[in-house]
Formats: sequence, structure tokens, C-alpha cells
Amino acid sequence: MIDLHGSLHRLAPNLKWFIAIFLVVLSVGYGTGLTFVNETSGMSTKGIEENYVGNEDDEDAQEMKFEKSEREMLNIIHTHILSMSLIFLVLGFLVSLTSLPRWLKKFLMIEPLLSVLCTFGGIYLLWKGVSWFTYVVMLSGMLMTLSFVLSVILVSWQLTLKKD
Repeated sequence: MIDLHGSLHRLAPNLKWFIAIFLVVLSVGYGTGLTFVNETSGMSTKGIEENYVGNEDDEDAQEMKFEKSEREMLNIIHTHILSMSLIFLVLGFLVSLTSLPRWLKKFLMIEPLLSVLCTFGGIYLLWKGVSWFTYVVMLSGMLMTLSFVLSVILVSWQLTLKKD
């Protein structure tokens, strides 16, 4: 069995630079996605629900939103689950190369993948009429983002450490 624990420190400088720049680009993409979520939902449970279920019945709504079609929902869920699972696969692999405590690495490698399922499965169930899933979507989305930010910060810090 190969133990990758702490091997990030032993990488060649050019690989460390490559990973660091990758993390910056990945963070810009993730941040852009969060900005989009804020624009479409206002980062609120009501906004999340309106974004997928619509608000045609709300006379006080400042912006009219219509319920997403099944095709739109399947496209959103499909693309996000696939792309975010790959994002967290790469980020989880980088976390596995650090010298962080094994329990923390395990958490940062597994939690965001579970949050991807909870977030986008929750969005689908919300769209199907289970309105309380807005809270699951919000909580799992926050945990996913916290895991992402923490992983990027910790991997970036670990890139600065010297060889053993």
C-alpha cells in the first residue's frame, strides 16, 4: 500500500506552482458559481425555492420566475453532480497528499461529495414539491462551500512547506 501522507511537500517546485495556479483558477470558477447562486436565489431559502418552483402566484415578487421544466431540472442536476464530483475528486486527491491529521483529510475528502448529493438531490425533491428541502439544500451547500474553502486554504498552505 502506498502512503501518500505528506507527499505534497516533496513535489518538485514546478508541480507545486502548477497546483497553486490550478487552485486559484478553480477558486475563481467556484466563486463565480457562488455569485450566480446569489444572483438567482439571494442566498435565501425563499429564493432557492422560487428559482426552481417559480413565484407566479406571488403578487409582491419583484422579479417573475417560472417553474423549471423537467428537462431543465435534469440538465442542472446532471451537469452539476458530474462537474462538482470531478472538482472534489481532484481537490480530495490534493488533500490526501497533505500532512494534515488523517481525520481532517477524511472529512475534507468525503463531506463535499455527500453535500453534492444532498444539495442537488434536495433541489430535485424541492422541485417535486417537498418544500422543506430548501433547508437541506442551504445547509449542504454551505457545508460544501466551507469544505471547498478550507481544502483550498490548507492545500495552499501545505504547498509552502519544505521537504521532510
